[in-house]
Amino acid sequence: MKISLLTLLMLFAQPVLLAEVVHVDEHGFQVTNTATVQQSPDQVWRALINDVDQWWPKDHTWWRGALSIEASAGGCFCEVADDRSAQHMDIRFVDPSKRLIMTGGLGPLQGMGMHGALDWTLTPIPSGTQITLSYSVVGIHPQGFTDLAPVVADVQALQLAGLSTYLSAKTTQD
Repeated sequence: MKISLLTLLMLFAQPVLLAEVVHVDEHGFQVTNTATVQQSPDQVWRALINDVDQWWPKDHTWWRGALSIEASAGGCFCEVADDRSAQHMDIRFVDPSKRLIMTGGLGPLQGMGMHGALDWTLTPIPSGTQITLSYSVVGIHPQGFTDLAPVVADVQALQLAGLSTYLSAKTTQD
């Protein structure tokens, strides 16, 4: 397994993170990131849904606008900045405190005509919650997906690290 420098740095940070390119072929790719946090699945869910604007890295938004997740089928993971707005992803599946599936192309993937399923799975463990973030992307990319998949895995690691760091900071504040 090839691990990027960003992934290695995150492995030494709190909490524990693991980024991996699971599959790449001529049609797309799948990446998975995992973090273990001390909070319960209910606490993680509330932060994931209600506080996305607090933890999602602002340099991975279109305008550093306000982010929101409407946690119901057909809902929106959206960004609003003044009169500008973006629908980052559609909400497809909601099982509170267990699983959230969003579909669409994040960031530049959207403009490239790529589409994917972003799957947040929260698993209770004795020490808190294991968060698994998987992104399966399909589309046409003439250069292939071999170079793109690790970049997306690293960006997903940043997003999961944002949530994990937010949860850790919130615990120390409580």
